[in-house]
Amino acid sequence: MEEVLTNPKAGFYINGDVFGAEGDFITSPEVSQMFGEMVGVWAMCLWEQIGQPKRLNLVELGPGRGTLMVDLLRGASKFKSFTESLHVHLVECSPALQKLQPQNLKCMDEDSTNENVEKRTITTLAGTPVSWHAALEQVPSGIPTIIIAHEFYDALPVHQFQRASRGWCEKLVDVTEDSSFRYVLSPQATPATLFLMKRCKWAAAEELEKLGHIEVCPKAMELTNTIAKRIGSDGGGALIIDYGLNGVVSDSLQAIRKHKFVNIFDNPGTADLSAYVDFASVRHSAKEASVNVSVHGPITQSQFLGSLGINFRVEALLQNCTEEQAESLRTGYWRLVGDGEAPFWEGPDDQTPIGMGTRYLAMAIVNKKQGVPVPFQ
Repeated sequence: MEEVLTNPKAGFYINGDVFGAEGDFITSPEVSQMFGEMVGVWAMCLWEQIGQPKRLNLVELGPGRGTLMVDLLRGASKFKSFTESLHVHLVECSPALQKLQPQNLKCMDEDSTNENVEKRTITTLAGTPVSWHAALEQVPSGIPTIIIAHEFYDALPVHQFQRASRGWCEKLVDVTEDSSFRYVLSPQATPATLFLMKRCKWAAAEELEKLGHIEVCPKAMELTNTIAKRIGSDGGGALIIDYGLNGVVSDSLQAIRKHKFVNIFDNPGTADLSAYVDFASVRHSAKEASVNVSVHGPITQSQFLGSLGINFRVEALLQNCTEEQAESLRTGYWRLVGDGEAPFWEGPDDQTPIGMGTRYLAMAIVNKKQGVPVPFQ
């Protein structure tokens, strides 16, 4: 997964824009502006909860086109005390997207007459400085931090194990004589077996007994460890929204090209690879990393957005728009909060919006001193 997605020369995410209707898949921020606005409400609520600090790192992992951050900052721009505290940090590995994000964020270099002061890049959407980093560890520490990880964990590489007569064996990729790919089972224990053992310790015996396959994601465990330690020491919180399960994931690795599922060995590098997020593993990893954090959720995306007031937001937007815009708003709203099968849909069955409301889950990791964040209360 890591090689296919982030290879410096041929990685799927590296050389182009793969998001939106013209790309390979559509994410929640691309569905409707309301998603980014609601995440902005969450961030402002947490900022107030931690005492409205004068300086705050706002970090987004894998920001894509920057759509979520654009909608967040545009919606928050009226709240000057919040935006004036912000320094936005975008963690992005794709050079192509790093070029696109400043355009969408309407960035410009700040004028400075002082030669001793390094020039900053400012987003004119809210007047806040923006910086880019290749990894979370590069984001300066020491001040409260709010981290947003939307559809980021699902792209982290997983290791798959299959139950065999000799025990759990890792599924490895082999090259055949005709240069095609196939799965083979490892003849002995692999380094990833250590993470399998850790994951199994976190699971109940009855949960494991019925499984023939298990996926583990060491990168997710390591990332969560980094996040929890940062939040535990500096204050703030992290919001993780993704599709996944609140338990052991069995066999979920999938490839998507042009909005359709394809074989993962079909021309690697031309399709997105992703896997379900094991939210239970994220929770255990966070608690193991720092005694100073608490973990809340997961709850469904529908519950998360509903508690933040998306119902009121869509009603307000519908008051002043054309019929065409109204239809787009309604469709986007139901894609975000529905399950795709609810009776509200009056159009043709083959055009029923795919509901993200119950397939996507939201989890928060926060500093214990700050209490329970909205809307996990």
